[in-house]
Amino acid sequence: MRITIPVAKVLAALLAEPDAERYGLDLMRMTGLPSGTLYPVLHRLRAAGWLTADWEAIDPVEAGRPARRYYRLTAEGVAEARTALADLRAAIPDGRPSWGGTTPSGAPAW
Repeated sequence: MRITIPVAKVLAALLAEPDAERYGLDLMRMTGLPSGTLYPVLHRLRAAGWLTADWEAIDPVEAGRPARRYYRLTAEGVAEARTALADLRAAIPDGRPSWGGTTPSGAPAW
């Protein structure tokens, strides 16, 4: 799988708590990615077998909101994500992106 910056952001967010289930809005907040970028990444990760997706078992009328789709890394996904992010970090001199982007805190922008 090709690890783009959006893919790296999603993997890092999911690896923060590998056993936690995350829904789309939660991941958008964690990564700063818009839905038009996030959902294609999630689709690619699912197709690669790195991610599972299950609908929440609620009554939308009773809950007053639509059911959420929860995403979680598979065991293979955890291992592959850790390897991919480690390889990405190793390829970046001094731990900074070669394109020079950083967050306001000075952390690498990925």
